[in-house]
Formats: sequence, structure tokens, C-alpha cells
Amino acid sequence: MVEPIRQRKIIHVDMDCFFAAVEMRDFPELRDKPIAVGGPANSRGVISTCNYEARQYGVRSAMPSSEALRRCPGLILVPGRMSVYKAVSQQIRAIFARYTELIEPLSLDEAYLDVTDCHQCRGSATLIAQRIRAEIQAETGLTASAGIAPNKFIAKIASDENKPNGQCVVLPEQCAAFAAALPLRKIPGVGPRTAERLAEHGLQNGADVLKHSPERLHEWLGKFGPVLYQRAQGIDPREVQPHRERKSVGVETTVAEDLRSEQACLDKLMSLLPELARRLGEKPFKGLNVKLKFSDFQQTTVACQGNELAPSQLAALLHTGYLRGEGKGVRLVGISVTLASHSSPQLSLL
Repeated sequence: MVEPIRQRKIIHVDMDCFFAAVEMRDFPELRDKPIAVGGPANSRGVISTCNYEARQYGVRSAMPSSEALRRCPGLILVPGRMSVYKAVSQQIRAIFARYTELIEPLSLDEAYLDVTDCHQCRGSATLIAQRIRAEIQAETGLTASAGIAPNKFIAKIASDENKPNGQCVVLPEQCAAFAAALPLRKIPGVGPRTAERLAEHGLQNGADVLKHSPERLHEWLGKFGPVLYQRAQGIDPREVQPHRERKSVGVETTVAEDLRSEQACLDKLMSLLPELARRLGEKPFKGLNVKLKFSDFQQTTVACQGNELAPSQLAALLHTGYLRGEGKGVRLVGISVTLASHSSPQLSLL
């Protein structure tokens, strides 16, 4: 007799404007004021995280500080304190560990938890998420949001539904309808250009994707096509991987319109640094990598050794990669670091 497949219970916990929230906790005079963690405007600084007051003015992560100040003249820029954020992250991780060993951190401020075998709270993933969020607030003074679902993809999307300080539950029988109603831009992997290409074929949401075969989607999107077909059905077979050894950490973005100059590419590259720093935390690294994808979908990666995100070194890598495009527009810019297994100097955005 074939045993039925056991339904997973996955929680995605995402801290609310984490870096900014830590600053408001430690410096109460900043509360109720628009603040952002980031570099100064006069040194090509960019925003790492901002609070919800700042977001009301259109300030967003990865935005140049100069643009953020233009949109919100009263914005208070706060330099980051990575060692503090890391310490708080460890506190939060310890709370997770009270409920499960199956914890897959994505960055300092978010993680997947598999609570399928957790017997606390009568085994209810909804109640476990509520208790975890309550303990985080009681012990750190910070709020978190959560998504609860039978797989990682739906849980991650759901955690953003009721932010800040809320949670969203998607039951197994609701996954297909939930995914079908999703705007395609909410599905990880669908950037501006991919969404534009899909819109040209009349695809706006998950339900539209299912009107086409995986083979047709493969013709349009390459190997991501069949993945998108699965996601549009609310399917994600990936397991929570607590012991996954990461070899690199990176961030990339696909632009709405091709970048037509090396300087435009450099500006976009520099705007990615705060998000890379957030994902990296204080993990030591030994190599830098810059990735470019050109308008004809050919791509190139330039790498070198190094343990600091020095703008001059990144600019040199970008220059080498840009020349390989022979004047073609650039549709994607990415930066990553190769992780080291030994200690090295703390990350610095020079």
C-alpha cells in the first residue's frame, strides 16, 4: 500500500524594516520620523532599508540617497551598524530553534521554518507563527510578519500580504487559487523585462500562464518557463534546507529598459550593494563577481579575489564585462561574492 504524501507546514518569517526598526528601538527619538539606513548622498550612497514613514514618500531600498532626500527632504539618514543587526538576528534565530531544527535563513532578517513535525501549539503552524512573532516582539522589541503555507513559494509571498506585524495563512486547498490570482511581478524570477515579454503574449497573472503549455513557456523564457508553470499552480517541491552550504551570496536586477552606457550600469550596480550587504551579514568572503546580461540575452561574468566591496574594484570588473558587450544594451546587472570558510575582515561598503 502506498502511503499518502505528508503535507508540509512551512512558515516564512520576515522582520519588518529590520535595520530601520533596530535603529528606532535603540534611539527612540527617531520613532515616528522618516528614517533610512544608508550612505550619505554626497558619496553616491544608497538606501539599505527605510521605515514605513519614509515609504509613504516613495523612498525604497536600493534607491540612491540623493533621490531619497529629494522625495523626502526631512529624511533622516542613519549609518548602518551591521554587528548590532547580526546580534539581533542571532536572538531571533534562537527563538526559531525552540520550535524546529529545520531553519533555512535567507538573510539576517528572514528565514523559512519547516514545522511539520512540531508538536507545540497542538501542531498548528498558524499558532506557532503567532507565538514566534510574539516572542520576537517581547524579547527584541521588534515586529515580524509571517506567511504560512504548504510550500516555500506560497509562504514567502504570503508573508508580505499583511505587513507590518501580521501574518497570512494559505491552506493547501487554497494554493492553486492563490497562485492563479497573483500578478506575475510578485512571482520570484519575474523581473520587469520578463513581465513585459509575458504581457506581450497577454499574460498578466498566474491564471494566464496556465493557458499555455510548459513547452511554449520554455520557448519564451528558457528553463524558467516550466518553473513558472509550476509556480502558477501553487506548486513548489523545494525542501527547507537547514544545512545547505552556500558558496556565494548575490543580488541582481533586470531593468525595465536596457542600460545604454557604462556609467548607467555602474550606477545600477552600486544601488545593489545595500541589499547584498543585508543578505551577506558578516559572512567572510574571498571573491567578487560582476554579472551582465546583454540585450541579446548573452551574459558574462567577471571575477577577482577580494574581501571588501571596494567601488573602484567593482567598477574595474564592470568595465571589463561591459566591453565584452561590444556596445549592446544591458538588461541585467548583478553582483555576488564567493564565500570563504575562514574568518576575514568585516564587510565594509567603502
